[in-house]
Amino acid sequence: GQRQRVAIGRAIVREPKVLLMDEPLSNLDAKLRNQMRAEIIKLRQKINTTFMYVTHDQTEAMTLGDRIVIMKDGWIQQIGTPQEVFDHPANLFVAGFIGTPQMNFFDAKLLKEDGKYSVSVGGIKVDLSDTKQKALAAKNVGSQAITLGVRPSHITLGDGANTLTATVDVSEMMGSEVHLHANAEGRDVVVIVPTLDLSSVSFAPGTAIHLSFDGSVCHLFDSEGKNLEF
Repeated sequence: GQRQRVAIGRAIVREPKVLLMDEPLSNLDAKLRNQMRAEIIKLRQKINTTFMYVTHDQTEAMTLGDRIVIMKDGWIQQIGTPQEVFDHPANLFVAGFIGTPQMNFFDAKLLKEDGKYSVSVGGIKVDLSDTKQKALAAKNVGSQAITLGVRPSHITLGDGANTLTATVDVSEMMGSEVHLHANAEGRDVVVIVPTLDLSSVSFAPGTAIHLSFDGSVCHLFDSEGKNLEF
């Protein structure tokens, strides 16, 4: 950590117009990495220099970057602000790469009935939000088989009505929340549940749970992996 501070300081005193950083925090332990990340953020606010920062750590990318360029095999997949990339991933790769835990994916069908869109997965049907309805209608998207993406924090535990049934494999206590790793529709799914919502409930392996989600949090990807909304 001290070496990294010295190296960054040595680069800054020359007052460069562009500062190139290639995974500068990758060899540090978790505590030092968090400290250095905060120091770099404060440093960036003080000096008028462009930082070009390469990292495999999405937390660094999301917290440090004003704009993120996501690459795969040398090809740019998406460029945008951290929030844009998180909220509107351009394809399956970006959707699975950005977000911790990563987005859940289901084999599903997009249905267009009487000009209205909904998704069907595991015997349940979810109507999409008005914003998504307009985006799909503007592109005249038709009914088709899709990959449905839903982030772990956007899935809630339901009561059995119009919900997906899943079986718990592993329960991870994270303090303020519990990460449930479960199997639903033949897919591994992660659900984040705030501990305040649990009271005395426990989730032993093999426990059946019911999952629900809103039409506003659905991400729709076609057979080529492209986001159908954009």
